[in-house]
Amino acid sequence: MIVVLDNACYHYARQIHPWLHKKRQVLRLLFLPPYSPELNAMDRVWKHARRLSTHNRYFPALEDLAESVFIQFELWSKPNENLRRLCAII
Repeated sequence: MIVVLDNACYHYARQIHPWLHKKRQVLRLLFLPPYSPELNAMDRVWKHARRLSTHNRYFPALEDLAESVFIQFELWSKPNENLRRLCAII
């Protein structure tokens, strides 16, 4: 199994090294280059979700903001063309 990761500091935490060492026969970590959000599908999805659900809108409370984002992700809960394109899934 290959897991693609960004360079978040917790992906390098010392606490996971023993576990990763045990799983080295079946698990390989592939790190994206630093500062490359264009390669990280989740960054594209998050950017588009924010654009659709939060831009140019006023939210009187944090709960209202969270609800708006939640509604957008609910709309995407099933596979669809928009997500396929954002994630570059062929």
